[in-house]
Parts: sequence; C-alpha cells; structure tokens
Amino acid sequence: MKGLNLKPGVVLILNFGLWPVIHLIAGYVAARRPRSAFNPEKGIYRLRSFELSGKIYERIGVKIWKKWLPDLGDFFKPGFPKKKLRSRDKDYLQTFYLETCRAEYAHWLTMSGVLPFWLWNEWWAALIMLGYALAVNLPCIIVQRYNRGRLGLLFLEKLRKGI
Repeated sequence: MKGLNLKPGVVLILNFGLWPVIHLIAGYVAARRPRSAFNPEKGIYRLRSFELSGKIYERIGVKIWKKWLPDLGDFFKPGFPKKKLRSRDKDYLQTFYLETCRAEYAHWLTMSGVLPFWLWNEWWAALIMLGYALAVNLPCIIVQRYNRGRLGLLFLEKLRKGI
C-alpha cells in the first residue's frame, strides 16, 4: 500500500528521474569516505567461507560478463579505476583491495535508495524498482567481492614472499 497519492505523471518522473540522482549521491558519498572506513576483513566486506576467496563467482561466469560492467571508480575525485589490474606493486594491490570495499559500499548504498519508491508506487511497481536496484547493483557487488577474493590471495602471496 502506497503512502503518497501522486499523479501518474509525477510518479513516472520520480521513478525514472530519481534513480540517476540516487546513483550520483551514493557515488559521491562513497568517494568522500576515507579509506580507513573500509576494512576488507570485517563486516559486510569480509568474504565468507562459502565464497571460496571469490572462486564461487566463477561458477556464475563472472570472468565472462564482468568486462561489460562500467567502471566509474574515478568518476568522483579522488577516484580509483578498477576495470583492470595496472600493477602488481604491493601498495597498489593494497589500495585496490580497499577500493573494492568502497565500490561495494556505493552499490549497497544505491540499492538502499529503493526504499522511498514504496511511498508513491503500488506494490507491483515498487517491486519493479526493487528488481531494477538488484539487477543493476548485485552484479557490481559480485565483481567487487570476486576481485577482493582474488586480490586477497595475490596480496597474501606477495606478503609471504616478502615482495
């Protein structure tokens, strides 16, 4: 049951116009958080044992489709592009590792933006908005978790070797 009774044209404008705003706000907020706010070993960022250091995502073809996702990691300054690994330097790998958390945070934040849509939409339309939020953000979250798992292994290997 919707809480606000708005005209259909207003609902249409809100449903299509609010998503780009939500994406921009989430990206901006994520870019402004210090790296120290992200810990890949704790909370939602910690990979769970079932994720097998990211290998679980290979079963759903992440290696095949991740190249088609946009990388807007450097849209807001200071940014960090994550489309491809540019170095195997320890500091770079550590930064990349942390930045996967920032990107994941931005996508979780974007998904939480679905909540207001329940105020003016019928339940079925709000479910469509939820479907959009999941379809657009879950693949990106999966890629960040996959990359974090693989980077974690690479970073740990470098630490063991003392490089």
